[in-house]
Amino acid sequence: MNVQERPVAALLREYQDYVLAYRLRHALGGRVAPPGLQLDLQQYAARRVRRQLLAHALVRKEIPLAGLDELDRLTLETAYGFWHNPVEVTGFLRAALRQGGHPALSRPEAFLELLSAAERERLGEARSRVSAYYQACLWLGVPGLDPDALEHAHARLEAQTLPIFIDELQDCGFSG
Repeated sequence: MNVQERPVAALLREYQDYVLAYRLRHALGGRVAPPGLQLDLQQYAARRVRRQLLAHALVRKEIPLAGLDELDRLTLETAYGFWHNPVEVTGFLRAALRQGGHPALSRPEAFLELLSAAERERLGEARSRVSAYYQACLWLGVPGLDPDALEHAHARLEAQTLPIFIDELQDCGFSG
């Protein structure tokens, strides 16, 4: 399925994942700090489409392997796969823990502090679902210690569908 065929809600959740990854990385700072300023929805979409086109061109061997540098830069900038890629999560957690960690990595209530007051209000009782979801994503980095942890973490993620709630999307007229 190409980008154009994906449901709008899935694409908005991808941007929402980017925003929350950005906020978490920004809160931790240091080596895990995100590059540059947070992208708005249009900027994110443009970079995401560029990344997708580069990835397809590389697979088809239409551009040299040097194109991997731009692909890597765009992957980092858009936090593509940040929450759902165990390798990415493991690398992030290692770097975050090396520099002292952050309460949002292990405490659901601390993770919720990454949300704006309006987002927390908009979510209401669903706040706990959001926190549980992203905490489960962070658990994807644990499977090296326990092979069953990956299966358990994926089951927790697949059992949930998050609403659209971040301010950046509300400002554009989207609601979930």
